[in-house]
Amino acid sequence: MKNALISIIGIFIFSFLLGFSPQKVTKKAILIIHGGAGVITRDRLNPELEKEYRSELAKTLQIGHRILKTRGSAEQAVIEAIENMENSPLFNAGRGSVLNEDGEVEMDASIMNGKDQSCGSVTGVRKIKNPIRAAQLVMNKTKHVFLAGEGADEFGEENGLPLESPEYFQTERRLKQLEERKKAGDRRGELIFKDSKYGTVGAVALDQNGNICAGTSTGGTSNKLKGRIGDSPIIGSGTYASNSTCGVSATGDGEYFIRVQATHSVSAIMEYQKKGLNEALIEVIEKKIAPMGGDGGLIGLDKDGNYAWHFNTEGMYRGVLFEDGTMLVEIFGSN
Repeated sequence: MKNALISIIGIFIFSFLLGFSPQKVTKKAILIIHGGAGVITRDRLNPELEKEYRSELAKTLQIGHRILKTRGSAEQAVIEAIENMENSPLFNAGRGSVLNEDGEVEMDASIMNGKDQSCGSVTGVRKIKNPIRAAQLVMNKTKHVFLAGEGADEFGEENGLPLESPEYFQTERRLKQLEERKKAGDRRGELIFKDSKYGTVGAVALDQNGNICAGTSTGGTSNKLKGRIGDSPIIGSGTYASNSTCGVSATGDGEYFIRVQATHSVSAIMEYQKKGLNEALIEVIEKKIAPMGGDGGLIGLDKDGNYAWHFNTEGMYRGVLFEDGTMLVEIFGSN
């Protein structure tokens, strides 16, 4: 017993001298994703649908793993991870986007590289199959940051991005959701429903060169006022990345996330207050957004591969991939 105690004390002292914490060491994370937050509870999500969500989240992480394990870039991993979720009708992005008051899609997306803060965004696109690809083109092929509406659609078409008809986006699920909102007296997306979900998708990756990239894509809010823009395409609100701190993607009440510049605020708290990623996420959600009445969540990776997520809703579709290829997929609370 005495020898065992001496050994434990010795390990503690050795760790302290090396600058390590005696706390449990976590594995390095290289990709983190979300598929939206909201009223997501076991009694509201049947087992079959839960299985579908878990499968799609795992598939998304596997896509990212194939890229990152072969020294692919964080940008490529983020693009392909988000593209996979945009192609699924389960999420409010791309194919599964919600519809505005006129029954049309108006999709938003953004991406940012932490190495040089290069970034690109599109908003109000109606034809582009994968809006995140359009945001990437804006970042890499123009001197601009933000393109909107018809101009963004035309830019994507000129650069060979796949286009789809309105019918591709008007899924039965979203048409029914819009009809139910209108029948309930919702005017331009102003009512908060008990089953509200912010289905925005997002991803943050850290590659073998130490570069961080973050991206976000969404269809917005069901029955929204035509022309409404949320936080997802706004750099610093829905998406932010810096190699010196972290990469962050948001989902939730966009208007509140815009007001506090949610994703940039996380980075600023880490940089200027010297707080960790998890503490910074909590501070933004609980001390900035929640007091104003906003709901939602944030995911992030820091420069060392530590991951964190925080949300003040009942659940958030989320997952994380570790350097060794293992992964964690979660849906329900808690954080």
